[in-house]
Amino acid sequence: MTLIDIDLGRSELGGVPPRSFVRWQGSGFHRSQIVQLGQRAGAAGSSGIATMPAVQQPLDGDDWFGLTESELPILAAYDWAVRPDCGAVVLFSGTIRDHAEGRHGVEHLTYEAYEEQVVARFAEIGAELRRRWPETGRVVLVHRTGRLGVGESSVVAVVSAPHRPEAFEAARFAIDALKESAPIWKHEVWADGADWGTGARDVRDPRDVGRVG
Repeated sequence: MTLIDIDLGRSELGGVPPRSFVRWQGSGFHRSQIVQLGQRAGAAGSSGIATMPAVQQPLDGDDWFGLTESELPILAAYDWAVRPDCGAVVLFSGTIRDHAEGRHGVEHLTYEAYEEQVVARFAEIGAELRRRWPETGRVVLVHRTGRLGVGESSVVAVVSAPHRPEAFEAARFAIDALKESAPIWKHEVWADGADWGTGARDVRDPRDVGRVG
């Protein structure tokens, strides 16, 4: 699958690549493989550019991983995670807020992702989660791409487990590992400026997330 080059359409995002891209370039992620504004090459719509379809829940299995430019299926993700043998379902939804550290009046964020690697990385997170909490029931990790306004959800993480302590701990790990290891970048626009990768950190292997030393 050929993905649209990250430089296409860059003018509306300030004309500069994300700072965090430099970090990923050394890890094998290349410009021609980055999803630009949630768009990819393929069957074109009325605009001439195809977009990601809405993410659908799996027909079987206990993992639901995805990347979409559509509104996140938060309620559907919760319902899907419920299992008869699980007495706890923990859901985290990350929403766009109107401020960040040192930045007031946040207007919107734009997310870009290396699509071919994101779901694979989500699967690694899920595998590590199940290694640490082997009684886990179902796991959901779905992230949005494209432009999102204040109040919109950019990511949803759901974990079900037989008991609440394990469900809370596993869900916290799931979202922390996603933030620290998935090849997803954001461009933030606020009242006094705009920038790529605000709050970015060095990427980590999911197996190292939460470990000390």
